[in-house]
Amino acid sequence: MQKSVVIIGPAFPLRGGLSSYNERLTREFTSIGFHSSIYTFSLQYPSFLFPGTTQYSTEPKPVDLDIHVKINSINPLNWIKVGLELKKRCPDIIVVRYWLPFMGPCLGTILRIVKSNKKTQIVCIADNIIPHEKRPGDSLFTSYFIKPIDAFITMSEKVLKDLSGLTTKKAIHVIHPLYDNFGESIDKTEAKKYLNILPSMPIVLFFGFIRKYKGLDFLLEAIHILNQRNYFEQNPIQFLIAGEFYDDPKPYTDLIEQYNISKFIILKNEFIADSEVKLYLSAADCVIQPYKSATQSGVTPLAYHFEKPMIVTNVGGLPALVPEHIGLVAEPNPEAIATQIEQFFLQNQEAYISNIREEKKKYSWQNITAAILSLTNTN
Repeated sequence: MQKSVVIIGPAFPLRGGLSSYNERLTREFTSIGFHSSIYTFSLQYPSFLFPGTTQYSTEPKPVDLDIHVKINSINPLNWIKVGLELKKRCPDIIVVRYWLPFMGPCLGTILRIVKSNKKTQIVCIADNIIPHEKRPGDSLFTSYFIKPIDAFITMSEKVLKDLSGLTTKKAIHVIHPLYDNFGESIDKTEAKKYLNILPSMPIVLFFGFIRKYKGLDFLLEAIHILNQRNYFEQNPIQFLIAGEFYDDPKPYTDLIEQYNISKFIILKNEFIADSEVKLYLSAADCVIQPYKSATQSGVTPLAYHFEKPMIVTNVGGLPALVPEHIGLVAEPNPEAIATQIEQFFLQNQEAYISNIREEKKKYSWQNITAAILSLTNTN
Protein backbone atom coordinates (compact mmCIF):
# COMPACT_ATOMS: atom_id res chain seq x y z
CA MET A 1 0.00 0.00 0.00
CA GLN A 2 1.28 3.48 -0.88
CA LYS A 3 2.54 5.46 2.09
CA SER A 4 1.13 8.95 2.65
CA VAL A 5 2.51 12.19 4.05
CA VAL A 6 0.83 15.48 4.88
CA ILE A 7 2.85 18.68 5.19
CA ILE A 8 1.27 21.25 7.51
CA GLY A 9 2.45 24.82 6.99
CA PRO A 10 2.44 27.75 4.58
CA ALA A 11 1.99 26.99 0.87
CA PHE A 12 0.26 28.55 -2.12
CA PRO A 13 -1.65 30.88 -2.16
CA LEU A 14 0.63 32.14 0.63
CA ARG A 15 4.02 33.47 -0.43
CA GLY A 16 7.52 33.45 1.03
CA GLY A 17 10.36 31.12 1.91
CA LEU A 18 8.35 28.73 4.08
CA SER A 19 5.84 28.21 1.28
CA SER A 20 8.61 27.55 -1.23
CA TYR A 21 10.27 25.08 1.13
CA ASN A 22 7.06 23.17 1.90
CA GLU A 23 6.11 22.90 -1.74
CA ARG A 24 9.59 21.64 -2.68
CA LEU A 25 9.55 19.11 0.17
CA THR A 26 6.16 17.82 -0.98
CA ARG A 27 7.51 17.27 -4.48
CA GLU A 28 10.46 15.37 -3.02
CA PHE A 29 8.17 13.02 -1.11
CA THR A 30 6.11 12.46 -4.25
CA SER A 31 9.27 11.63 -6.19
CA ILE A 32 10.09 8.79 -3.76
CA GLY A 33 6.64 7.24 -4.03
CA PHE A 34 4.55 8.86 -1.31
CA HIS A 35 1.04 10.17 -1.71
CA SER A 36 1.84 13.74 -0.69
CA SER A 37 -0.33 16.72 0.15
CA ILE A 38 -0.19 20.03 1.98
CA TYR A 39 -2.59 21.55 4.50
CA THR A 40 -2.07 25.30 4.53
CA PHE A 41 -3.75 28.34 6.00
CA SER A 42 -6.96 30.01 4.90
CA LEU A 43 -5.95 32.62 7.49
CA GLN A 44 -2.30 32.60 8.52
CA TYR A 45 -2.04 35.91 10.39
CA PRO A 46 -4.67 38.50 11.25
CA SER A 47 -3.90 41.59 9.18
CA PHE A 48 -2.86 43.62 12.22
CA LEU A 49 -0.11 41.07 12.98
CA PHE A 50 1.25 40.94 9.43
CA PRO A 51 3.94 43.56 8.75
CA GLY A 52 4.07 43.33 4.95
CA THR A 53 1.77 44.50 2.17
CA THR A 54 0.16 41.13 1.42
CA GLN A 55 0.46 37.51 2.53
CA TYR A 56 -0.51 36.18 -0.88
CA SER A 57 1.43 35.15 -3.95
CA THR A 58 0.98 36.65 -7.40
CA GLU A 59 2.43 33.51 -9.02
CA PRO A 60 0.27 30.90 -10.81
CA LYS A 61 -1.13 28.07 -8.71
CA PRO A 62 1.16 24.98 -8.77
CA VAL A 63 -0.72 22.41 -10.81
CA ASP A 64 1.34 19.45 -9.58
CA LEU A 65 0.58 19.85 -5.86
CA ASP A 66 -2.38 18.70 -3.76
CA ILE A 67 -2.91 21.77 -1.56
CA HIS A 68 -5.77 22.05 0.96
CA VAL A 69 -6.37 25.66 2.07
CA LYS A 70 -8.12 24.97 5.37
CA ILE A 71 -6.39 26.11 8.56
CA ASN A 72 -7.53 29.26 10.37
CA SER A 73 -4.85 30.20 12.89
CA ILE A 74 -7.23 32.05 15.25
CA ASN A 75 -10.41 29.94 15.15
CA PRO A 76 -10.46 27.05 17.68
CA LEU A 77 -13.52 25.49 16.05
CA ASN A 78 -11.56 25.30 12.81
CA TRP A 79 -8.65 23.62 14.61
CA ILE A 80 -10.98 20.88 15.83
CA LYS A 81 -12.51 20.43 12.36
CA VAL A 82 -9.12 20.16 10.64
CA GLY A 83 -7.80 17.86 13.38
CA LEU A 84 -10.72 15.48 12.98
CA GLU A 85 -10.34 15.52 9.18
CA LEU A 86 -6.66 14.62 9.40
CA LYS A 87 -7.32 12.04 12.10
CA LYS A 88 -9.78 10.30 9.77
CA ARG A 89 -7.46 10.65 6.80
CA CYS A 90 -4.82 8.85 8.88
CA PRO A 91 -1.60 9.70 6.98
CA ASP A 92 1.47 7.67 7.85
CA ILE A 93 3.45 10.86 8.51
CA ILE A 94 2.64 14.47 9.23
CA VAL A 95 5.48 16.96 8.78
CA VAL A 96 4.63 20.22 10.53
CA ARG A 97 6.57 23.49 10.32
CA TYR A 98 7.14 25.53 13.48
CA TRP A 99 8.58 29.02 13.14
CA LEU A 100 6.57 31.23 15.49
CA PRO A 101 5.00 30.65 18.94
CA PHE A 102 1.80 32.35 17.74
CA MET A 103 1.11 29.13 15.80
CA GLY A 104 1.49 26.94 18.91
CA PRO A 105 -2.17 26.80 20.03
CA CYS A 106 -3.52 26.20 16.51
CA LEU A 107 -1.04 23.53 15.44
CA GLY A 108 -0.79 21.95 18.88
CA THR A 109 -4.55 21.42 19.00
CA ILE A 110 -4.77 19.97 15.49
CA LEU A 111 -1.93 17.55 16.19
CA ARG A 112 -3.34 16.39 19.54
CA ILE A 113 -6.53 15.34 17.75
CA VAL A 114 -4.62 13.59 14.96
CA LYS A 115 -2.49 11.65 17.46
CA SER A 116 -5.60 9.96 18.85
CA ASN A 117 -5.76 7.80 15.69
CA LYS A 118 -2.78 5.84 17.13
CA LYS A 119 -1.16 5.60 13.71
CA THR A 120 0.13 8.92 12.36
CA GLN A 121 3.68 9.84 13.30
CA ILE A 122 4.42 13.55 13.59
CA VAL A 123 7.76 15.16 12.76
CA CYS A 124 8.31 18.87 13.30
CA ILE A 125 10.74 20.88 11.18
CA ALA A 126 11.62 23.61 13.67
CA ASP A 127 12.89 26.80 12.09
CA ASN A 128 12.94 28.53 15.46
CA ILE A 129 12.12 27.45 18.98
CA ILE A 130 13.08 30.70 20.69
CA PRO A 131 11.92 33.51 18.39
CA HIS A 132 14.09 36.42 17.25
CA GLU A 133 11.53 38.91 18.58
CA LYS A 134 10.07 37.75 21.89
CA ARG A 135 6.48 38.30 22.98
CA PRO A 136 4.39 37.40 26.05
CA GLY A 137 3.15 33.81 25.92
CA ASP A 138 5.97 32.47 23.72
CA SER A 139 7.11 29.78 26.17
CA LEU A 140 3.59 28.65 27.00
CA PHE A 141 2.56 28.38 23.33
CA THR A 142 5.73 26.50 22.37
CA SER A 143 5.37 24.04 25.27
CA TYR A 144 1.78 23.35 24.21
CA PHE A 145 2.87 22.74 20.62
CA ILE A 146 5.72 20.36 21.51
CA LYS A 147 3.67 17.78 23.43
CA PRO A 148 2.10 15.81 20.49
CA ILE A 149 5.30 15.83 18.39
CA ASP A 150 7.16 12.52 18.01
CA ALA A 151 10.46 13.87 16.68
CA PHE A 152 12.13 17.07 15.55
CA ILE A 153 14.40 18.22 12.74
CA THR A 154 16.28 21.48 13.07
CA MET A 155 18.29 23.25 10.41
CA SER A 156 20.85 24.75 12.77
CA GLU A 157 22.77 23.55 15.80
CA LYS A 158 21.50 26.58 17.72
CA VAL A 159 17.85 25.55 17.35
CA LEU A 160 18.82 21.98 18.30
CA LYS A 161 20.38 23.34 21.49
CA ASP A 162 17.36 25.54 22.22
CA LEU A 163 15.11 22.52 21.74
CA SER A 164 17.16 20.34 24.10
CA GLY A 165 16.25 22.69 26.93
CA LEU A 166 12.54 22.04 26.37
CA THR A 167 12.17 18.36 25.49
CA THR A 168 13.97 15.02 25.47
CA LYS A 169 12.18 13.79 22.35
CA LYS A 170 14.22 12.65 19.35
CA ALA A 171 15.80 15.55 17.50
CA ILE A 172 18.44 15.80 14.79
CA HIS A 173 20.09 18.59 12.85
CA VAL A 174 19.87 18.46 9.04
CA ILE A 175 21.44 21.07 6.75
CA HIS A 176 18.86 23.31 5.07
CA PRO A 177 18.52 21.96 1.52
CA LEU A 178 19.08 24.08 -1.56
CA TYR A 179 16.32 26.26 -2.89
CA ASP A 180 16.60 24.72 -6.35
CA ASN A 181 13.01 25.55 -7.30
CA PHE A 182 13.68 29.11 -8.48
CA GLY A 183 15.25 28.05 -11.76
CA GLU A 184 18.86 28.20 -12.89
CA SER A 185 21.22 31.15 -13.11
CA ILE A 186 21.02 33.37 -16.15
CA ASP A 187 23.79 35.42 -17.73
CA LYS A 188 24.91 38.14 -15.30
CA THR A 189 24.78 40.84 -17.97
CA GLU A 190 21.22 39.91 -18.91
CA ALA A 191 20.14 39.94 -15.26
CA LYS A 192 21.68 43.37 -14.74
CA LYS A 193 20.01 44.67 -17.87
CA TYR A 194 16.61 43.58 -16.53
CA LEU A 195 17.35 45.26 -13.18
CA ASN A 196 18.70 48.41 -14.86
CA ILE A 197 22.21 47.98 -13.43
CA LEU A 198 25.38 48.86 -15.31
CA PRO A 199 26.88 45.63 -16.74
CA SER A 200 30.34 46.39 -15.35
CA MET A 201 29.19 47.28 -11.84
CA PRO A 202 30.04 44.68 -9.14
CA ILE A 203 27.00 43.96 -6.93
CA VAL A 204 26.72 43.02 -3.26
CA LEU A 205 23.21 41.66 -2.63
CA PHE A 206 21.18 41.94 0.59
CA PHE A 207 18.12 39.79 -0.07
CA GLY A 208 14.87 39.00 1.71
CA PHE A 209 12.39 40.46 4.18
CA ILE A 210 13.91 43.31 6.18
CA ARG A 211 13.62 43.01 9.96
CA LYS A 212 15.71 44.48 12.76
CA TYR A 213 17.64 41.29 13.48
CA LYS A 214 18.88 41.11 9.87
CA GLY A 215 21.21 44.06 10.44
CA LEU A 216 20.53 46.25 7.43
CA ASP A 217 21.49 49.22 9.59
CA PHE A 218 24.89 47.56 10.16
CA LEU A 219 25.33 47.27 6.40
CA LEU A 220 24.41 50.91 5.80
CA GLU A 221 26.89 52.00 8.45
CA ALA A 222 29.53 49.75 6.84
CA ILE A 223 28.89 51.45 3.47
CA HIS A 224 29.38 54.79 5.21
CA ILE A 225 32.70 53.57 6.68
CA LEU A 226 33.89 52.42 3.24
CA ASN A 227 32.93 55.79 1.79
CA GLN A 228 34.89 57.57 4.51
CA ARG A 229 37.89 55.44 3.59
CA ASN A 230 37.44 56.60 -0.04
CA TYR A 231 37.12 52.92 -0.96
CA PHE A 232 34.60 53.49 -3.75
CA GLU A 233 36.85 55.91 -5.64
CA GLN A 234 39.12 53.03 -6.66
CA ASN A 235 36.57 50.20 -6.25
CA PRO A 236 33.16 51.17 -7.65
CA ILE A 237 30.58 48.71 -6.33
CA GLN A 238 26.88 48.95 -5.56
CA PHE A 239 24.71 47.38 -2.91
CA LEU A 240 21.44 45.90 -4.11
CA ILE A 241 18.94 45.76 -1.24
CA ALA A 242 16.01 43.67 -2.43
CA GLY A 243 13.12 42.82 -0.16
CA GLU A 244 10.04 44.15 1.54
CA PHE A 245 10.39 46.09 4.79
CA TYR A 246 8.79 44.24 7.69
CA ASP A 247 9.92 47.09 9.94
CA ASP A 248 9.48 50.83 9.67
CA PRO A 249 11.71 51.81 6.72
CA LYS A 250 12.31 55.34 8.08
CA PRO A 251 15.33 54.53 10.29
CA TYR A 252 17.04 52.96 7.28
CA THR A 253 16.18 55.71 4.81
CA ASP A 254 17.26 58.26 7.43
CA LEU A 255 20.67 56.56 7.65
CA ILE A 256 21.03 56.61 3.87
CA GLU A 257 20.25 60.32 3.82
CA GLN A 258 22.36 61.14 6.89
CA TYR A 259 25.43 59.39 5.46
CA ASN A 260 24.78 60.58 1.89
CA ILE A 261 25.29 57.07 0.51
CA SER A 262 22.28 56.72 -1.81
CA LYS A 263 24.54 56.70 -4.89
CA PHE A 264 26.02 53.38 -3.73
CA ILE A 265 22.62 51.72 -3.13
CA ILE A 266 19.90 50.22 -5.33
CA LEU A 267 16.84 49.84 -3.10
CA LYS A 268 14.03 47.51 -4.21
CA ASN A 269 11.51 47.80 -1.37
CA GLU A 270 9.14 45.11 -2.55
CA PHE A 271 8.47 41.41 -2.24
CA ILE A 272 10.51 39.57 -4.86
CA ALA A 273 8.26 37.14 -6.73
CA ASP A 274 9.50 33.57 -7.14
CA SER A 275 9.84 34.02 -10.90
CA GLU A 276 12.21 36.99 -10.37
CA VAL A 277 14.46 35.56 -7.64
CA LYS A 278 16.95 34.22 -10.18
CA LEU A 279 17.40 37.70 -11.68
CA TYR A 280 18.61 39.20 -8.41
CA LEU A 281 20.85 36.26 -7.51
CA SER A 282 22.27 36.06 -11.04
CA ALA A 283 23.17 39.75 -10.99
CA ALA A 284 25.10 39.50 -7.71
CA ASP A 285 28.81 38.99 -7.16
CA CYS A 286 28.22 38.06 -3.54
CA VAL A 287 25.39 37.81 -1.01
CA ILE A 288 25.72 39.58 2.33
CA GLN A 289 23.94 38.66 5.57
CA PRO A 290 24.92 41.23 8.24
CA TYR A 291 22.60 39.68 10.83
CA LYS A 292 22.58 40.66 14.50
CA SER A 293 21.13 37.28 15.51
CA ALA A 294 20.25 34.13 13.60
CA THR A 295 19.35 30.48 13.80
CA GLN A 296 19.77 29.64 10.13
CA SER A 297 18.81 31.54 7.01
CA GLY A 298 16.96 30.54 3.86
CA VAL A 299 19.14 33.03 1.99
CA THR A 300 22.20 30.83 2.51
CA PRO A 301 20.93 27.79 0.54
CA LEU A 302 19.62 30.21 -2.06
CA ALA A 303 23.13 31.63 -2.48
CA TYR A 304 24.52 28.09 -2.69
CA HIS A 305 22.09 27.16 -5.44
CA PHE A 306 23.06 30.19 -7.53
CA GLU A 307 26.74 29.65 -6.67
CA LYS A 308 27.29 33.01 -5.01
CA PRO A 309 29.97 33.56 -2.36
CA MET A 310 28.75 34.98 0.93
CA ILE A 311 29.72 37.46 3.61
CA VAL A 312 27.93 36.59 6.87
CA THR A 313 28.22 37.66 10.46
CA ASN A 314 29.42 35.43 13.27
CA VAL A 315 26.00 34.78 14.80
CA GLY A 316 23.87 31.67 15.27
CA GLY A 317 24.24 29.00 12.61
CA LEU A 318 25.51 31.29 9.83
CA PRO A 319 29.30 30.80 10.10
CA ALA A 320 28.98 27.00 10.14
CA LEU A 321 27.41 27.19 6.68
CA VAL A 322 30.07 29.49 5.23
CA PRO A 323 33.52 27.91 5.52
CA GLU A 324 36.44 30.14 4.56
CA HIS A 325 36.86 28.61 1.09
CA ILE A 326 33.42 29.83 -0.01
CA GLY A 327 33.04 33.17 1.75
CA LEU A 328 33.93 35.41 4.67
CA VAL A 329 32.69 35.76 8.24
CA ALA A 330 32.62 39.13 10.01
CA GLU A 331 31.94 40.00 13.60
CA PRO A 332 28.48 41.59 13.91
CA ASN A 333 29.48 45.24 13.82
CA PRO A 334 29.75 47.79 10.98
CA GLU A 335 33.54 48.15 11.11
CA ALA A 336 34.14 44.41 10.76
CA ILE A 337 31.54 44.12 8.00
CA ALA A 338 33.19 46.98 6.06
CA THR A 339 36.58 45.30 6.36
CA GLN A 340 35.28 41.97 5.08
CA ILE A 341 33.62 43.66 2.10
CA GLU A 342 37.04 45.08 1.23
CA GLN A 343 38.64 41.67 1.71
CA PHE A 344 36.06 39.91 -0.43
CA PHE A 345 36.96 41.86 -3.56
CA LEU A 346 40.63 41.01 -3.06
CA GLN A 347 39.87 37.27 -3.22
CA ASN A 348 39.86 34.92 -6.20
CA GLN A 349 36.19 34.93 -7.21
CA GLU A 350 36.46 31.94 -9.53
CA ALA A 351 38.01 29.85 -6.75
CA TYR A 352 35.08 30.70 -4.48
CA ILE A 353 32.58 29.63 -7.14
CA SER A 354 34.43 26.38 -7.84
CA ASN A 355 34.44 25.56 -4.12
CA ILE A 356 30.74 26.33 -3.79
CA ARG A 357 29.93 23.90 -6.61
CA GLU A 358 31.57 21.14 -4.59
CA GLU A 359 30.21 22.20 -1.21
CA LYS A 360 26.61 22.45 -2.32
CA LYS A 361 26.44 18.71 -3.01
CA LYS A 362 25.79 18.33 0.74
CA TYR A 363 22.54 20.30 0.47
CA SER A 364 20.18 17.76 -1.08
CA TRP A 365 16.47 17.27 -0.48
CA GLN A 366 17.10 13.53 -0.23
CA ASN A 367 18.86 14.21 3.07
CA ILE A 368 15.80 15.70 4.70
CA THR A 369 13.32 13.09 3.47
CA ALA A 370 15.75 10.36 4.60
CA ALA A 371 15.99 12.02 8.03
CA ILE A 372 12.19 12.16 8.36
CA LEU A 373 11.85 8.51 7.38
CA SER A 374 14.57 7.48 9.84
CA LEU A 375 12.82 9.31 12.68
CA THR A 376 9.51 7.63 11.90
CA ASN A 377 10.90 4.19 11.00
CA THR A 378 9.00 4.42 7.71
CA ASN A 379 10.31 2.49 4.72
